[in-house]
Amino acid sequence: NTIASLIRFNPKQAEQAVEDLADMFRASFSDTRQLVTWHEELTLCLQYSRIEALRFGERLQMVWQTDKIPEDALLPPLCLQPLLENAIRHGIQSLPEGGTIDINGQFDGKFISLEITNPIAEEWPSPHQGNQMAQTNIQQRLQVYYGAQAYLRVQHQNQRYQVALRFPYKNQYNENYCRR
Repeated sequence: NTIASLIRFNPKQAEQAVEDLADMFRASFSDTRQLVTWHEELTLCLQYSRIEALRFGERLQMVWQTDKIPEDALLPPLCLQPLLENAIRHGIQSLPEGGTIDINGQFDGKFISLEITNPIAEEWPSPHQGNQMAQTNIQQRLQVYYGAQAYLRVQHQNQRYQVALRFPYKNQYNENYCRR
């Protein structure tokens, strides 16, 4: 609907949104057994964010602090995008004033840590809280690739919801570092 509304008034923005959406569809149909680089995952998330920014406008703010994560770090595909989608759907969308999603990433030389934090309504959990399928799926994929070295943790307090991921750094040069 957002794209359709843009076609007449802002065709360039509509075209960019269609291209972003096409890339997201391609990623969702790709082989989930193949790891992707942090750069690829981040690019997909930024494309998704652009689409949602068209929909929510000023109600959606995102603060990215992920410069410390090596671009060649490998991770299971679609580990971050579904968490952003949840943050928007269960956080920003339910707040009339919207809010800010913070995405923080750290690298200590061995492990990569990511935290996605979003505001939640005072009456959380809402009736539309979902069933945590995305979180469970991501946790299971992290365990398959990294075993006990990885985790996904959830915390909510003070009208904030936070999902934290931690997994070992792996790139094409140290591929045997991961459990198969």
